[in-house]
Amino acid sequence: MTKETFTKLVLESEKTLYRVSMSMLKNESDCEDAVQTAILTAYEKLGTLKNEEFFKTWLVRILINVCNKQLNERKRFVDIQEYMETAAATTEINIDVKMALKQLPLKIREVVVLYYMEDFSVKEIKAILNIPEGTVKSRLSKGRELLKLSLQ
Repeated sequence: MTKETFTKLVLESEKTLYRVSMSMLKNESDCEDAVQTAILTAYEKLGTLKNEEFFKTWLVRILINVCNKQLNERKRFVDIQEYMETAAATTEINIDVKMALKQLPLKIREVVVLYYMEDFSVKEIKAILNIPEGTVKSRLSKGRELLKLSLQ
């Protein structure tokens, strides 16, 4: 893969990377750091990508690993003011849905975000998260149930 192709594919994935990292980290600067780290890691490990067709899935998997590492390192809670600033800055979905999403457990939230906000298929999510297809489906079902209860 050429540098130009890599750059083009990264730019095409930019919004997805931002939304996935924001859904996990809930902090603009942490989100930016995670995306930059994931892109750098992807560039350094470009030789491990077997099929260019799966570049976006591969890159999102790298990003999720980076986000999980950041979460494990800091083990902190986001205060409500910081969350509200982030919610105000992102207008793609309304505040009630964002608050409901924030309440979901991380494992369920990441599947819901990948499926509904990023339009990944169940099979793609299975590959990204390295979990069985049935687990993806059950987490989606549980996520829908929890969101429904939260939004009522």
